[in-house]
Amino acid sequence: MTDQPAVRDNTDKHRFEIDLGDGDFAIAEYRLHGDDILFTHTLVPETHEGQGLGTALIKAALASARKRGLKVHPHCKFFAAYMKEHADVQDLLTPEWRAKLGVE
Repeated sequence: MTDQPAVRDNTDKHRFEIDLGDGDFAIAEYRLHGDDILFTHTLVPETHEGQGLGTALIKAALASARKRGLKVHPHCKFFAAYMKEHADVQDLLTPEWRAKLGVE
C-alpha cells in the first residue's frame, strides 16, 4: 500500500480503526488504565490482509500513546511482535513488558 490509510481513534468503541469503505474496519482494540494503555486485539479482515493495515494501526496507536504520555501493555501478539522488533518504540513499554519481551 503506497498511501497511508486514515487511522482514527474511536474512543466510544475503545479502538483505533481504518474504515475500509466496504462496511468493514481494520481495528486495534485497547483499554485505558490510569497512565497505561493495554492493546488487546488487532483485526484486519481477511480480504484486506497484506496491505500494511495492521502496521498502520500499530504505528498510529503507538504515536497516540507517546503523545498522551501513556505506557504500553502489548497484550495483542501483533503489538508485542512489532514492539520487540522496533527499538524506537520500546521506551513506551512498561518495565514488566520490557522484561517479558526481553528488551531490557
